[in-house]
Formats: sequence, C-alpha cells, structure tokens
Amino acid sequence: MKTLSFLAALAAASAFATAAFAAAPVKTVESAKGKVLAGENGKTLYTFKNDKAGESNCNDDCAKAWPPFMADGKAKAEGAYSIITRKDGMKQWAKDGMPLYFFVKDAKSGDVAGDGFKGLWNAARP
Repeated sequence: MKTLSFLAALAAASAFATAAFAAAPVKTVESAKGKVLAGENGKTLYTFKNDKAGESNCNDDCAKAWPPFMADGKAKAEGAYSIITRKDGMKQWAKDGMPLYFFVKDAKSGDVAGDGFKGLWNAARP
C-alpha cells in the first residue's frame, strides 16, 4: 500500500514538473522603456510588424539578426502563448499569435536596442 501511494505521488510530481517546463519560458524584466517580456536568459523578446498571426516572415538573413524564440518538442501552448511552425518546420513561441524573437544587439537582461528598429520591431510587453 505504501508503495502504491509513493508511486502515485511520484507520478503526480513528475507530471507537474513536466508541465512546468513545457509552458512558455517567458518572464517579465525591467528595461529603460518599462516592463518587457524576456526569455529565460533575461533577454528582451520582440514582435515583427511584417508577421501575421501564426506566421513568421522573418527567415534567412532576418533570422540571423532576429533569432526566433524557439520552442522545443515538449513545449505546450498555454494562455496567450502559442507555438507556430516556421517555414523551415521548426517550432517558435508566439504571444497572442505573434511570433517572438530576440535581437542580436541586446547583450544583457533588460536591453531594448531593437525596440522601434526601422519602425518594424517592438519589444513584447506583458
């Protein structure tokens, strides 16, 4: 009986841990422009005005300067966060349907060098 209880508790804890790591790895950080969304690394996330809901239009050279916020195979959509499929078949996180990206010129947590870039990029907000 104790073994059965232990196994049930272990299974529940395992399911909880998997769910916790499968959700969007996003946090809110302070920047010079107020609160912005960031990846686990603390770097600001951005949206691209040339994207459509559920579709990334930042590929090839664009994706070198604006690396997509990739989702792994265990990722699960939750709340405002969804997962889109890029043209190369890879998975990318999106907020409110809009794909999320990093900017290569952001060096540390809270940097927002890409906000307003060419009038096409905006820091993602909580």
